[in-house]
Amino acid sequence: MREILDLDGYPLDRPGSPEWHKLVSRCRADLASGGMFNLVDLMKPAAIARAMDEIRPVMESLSFVHKRSHNVYFKKEVPGLAADHPALRLVDTMSHTVCGDQISQGVLAWIYEYPQFAVFLAACMEKETLYTMRDPLARLNVMSYREGEALNWHFDRSEFTTTLLLQKPEAGGEFEYRSNMRSDSDPNYDGIARLLEGKDKDLKVMSVNPGTLNVFKGKNTLHRVTPVKGQKDRYVAVFSYYERPGVVFSKEDQLGFYGRAA
Repeated sequence: MREILDLDGYPLDRPGSPEWHKLVSRCRADLASGGMFNLVDLMKPAAIARAMDEIRPVMESLSFVHKRSHNVYFKKEVPGLAADHPALRLVDTMSHTVCGDQISQGVLAWIYEYPQFAVFLAACMEKETLYTMRDPLARLNVMSYREGEALNWHFDRSEFTTTLLLQKPEAGGEFEYRSNMRSDSDPNYDGIARLLEGKDKDLKVMSVNPGTLNVFKGKNTLHRVTPVKGQKDRYVAVFSYYERPGVVFSKEDQLGFYGRAA
């Protein structure tokens, strides 16, 4: 794993050591203050190149094209909200997805299944344990965005998202987010409408370089990836972990996200 990850700068392989606890404390503080943390250059350049060599042919020939119009909730109706409320404004998303079963023996699968990676994430999220998914499609995904394509405004269904940027586009493809847009007690529909109208002064933009791990709490933070510009695609790996073992998506979700069921 030392050939793939910078374990000198980020001692994921030494849980319980003073250096490991220092890193976990820093990540917890970043999560508390900004809802995310980044490990810049966690993945080494040679490993990124190898992963891209493994993924690119699959992406170009076998990826699922995910194109849809949706609101920020990915729901047709929201109880208590009128169908014409501006918070339900439709936006367009388009991307290309490679599933875990298509790259089950590659570099990214080794990272995903590396036991100390899940141990570290669990500690940062203050969870007792995190487990890899049993779902062969959803456990590990690689998303690509080509010119003009974007992941539009939405809230995540999961508590947190773990991504690793593999390739940055020439322009665009930036991560925009609005922290604490809603809470469990306040849906803040009017605030959501203002953001969709481009009137939120607290909107933030983040641009990261390949090799950066990002862990992000997106359940109550509205966010998107802006449209890619230029001929260089944006590639990002998405790792999914849960607090219980054996998680599998429903057939309906598999068909919706990947165009097929396992």
